[in-house]
Amino acid sequence: MAVFPRRPHAPPAPGERRMTFPKLHDLYIGRVVLGSVLITWAVVLGLDLLQAFLLGELKDIGQGQYGFVEALVYVAYTAPRRAYTLFPTAAVVGALMGLGQLAATSELTALRAVGLSRRRLSGAVALALAVLTLLMVANGETLTPWGQRKADQLKAQARSNNAILAQYAGVWAREGDVFFNARSGQQRTANGDQWLELGNVSLYQFDDEGRLQSIAQAAIAEHRPSGWVLRNVTRTTFGATSVQQQVIPIERWKTQLDDAALAASVTRPRYLPSRDLAQSIDYFKRNGLDAGDFEEIYWGRWFYPINVLALCLAAVPFAFGSLRSGGMGKRLFIGIVFALGFWMLQTLFGNLAQAFHFDVRIAMLLPLAVMFGVSAVLFRRRSG
Repeated sequence: MAVFPRRPHAPPAPGERRMTFPKLHDLYIGRVVLGSVLITWAVVLGLDLLQAFLLGELKDIGQGQYGFVEALVYVAYTAPRRAYTLFPTAAVVGALMGLGQLAATSELTALRAVGLSRRRLSGAVALALAVLTLLMVANGETLTPWGQRKADQLKAQARSNNAILAQYAGVWAREGDVFFNARSGQQRTANGDQWLELGNVSLYQFDDEGRLQSIAQAAIAEHRPSGWVLRNVTRTTFGATSVQQQVIPIERWKTQLDDAALAASVTRPRYLPSRDLAQSIDYFKRNGLDAGDFEEIYWGRWFYPINVLALCLAAVPFAFGSLRSGGMGKRLFIGIVFALGFWMLQTLFGNLAQAFHFDVRIAMLLPLAVMFGVSAVLFRRRSG
């Protein structure tokens, strides 16, 4: 059992305000909770990576040049994405484990004896988890999409025995009255510049009544910061009574279509950074397409830290009673129930938003309201 500083016996001077307890207690609680969360997170992430390798990648070994080493590297590239996804569950389970440890050794009782309030306890837990949550938010915007993109590229190249990236192969997109198709693609880098290069490109333009106006076939389409450049273009224009064809060595294509919109056509939206998700949503809405899946993922990124806070605060009241007498199995069960229940609520309200076409932000606020309400009720009951 840890030994805490004794409360001073001298009464405070007139007008002097004394803190409820020294900041040392906040640091102690934070250290215990962070340690439990990190251990839980490491175990869960390790099991998930092992399962992904044994059940997901072993069966693909031997296809093309995809071997044992490539499978290991692929799983390693996906680690940031898996860590981001598993963190909310690890946070609530780890927080319960840490607080349960303090409760089982009566250290929470000692902390309450020196003036620790339930609100201060919750604040110490939330502050400790905020550090890891912010790191995960940054990870979700940087390492997660980068790692998943590298993993997909590695697997596509190894299995197809082709140096050309398969990410943009067979991609279709729409921009206004023009339909865009590319059969191959790759990222080019030269002199510090990077751009997207697509091969065997076709552009089909229709009029307002749905009649085909022209077909443009380009050997190469490059997306550079200044815009799209088409090379070796053969354009066929259909008139009322005639067909005209012309060959253009280089042509600039004025369009708002960008590489993020193309990536959205072939990449699962949950693997895109928020910036690309926002551009994809704008692209879909601009062309009258359904952007519901992208909006759900986009706003889920903004609600991610709030979700972690809501889960952990709803579980904190159990530290005042049931965790003192329960073992590790009980704490683990409570944590899993909270995480699973919250995920089911979010899924339910997300599906309702899709079905009844109401704002996805409202669908994400409702589970949070439920969890904060549960937290408030439990706090009142545990205070009795």
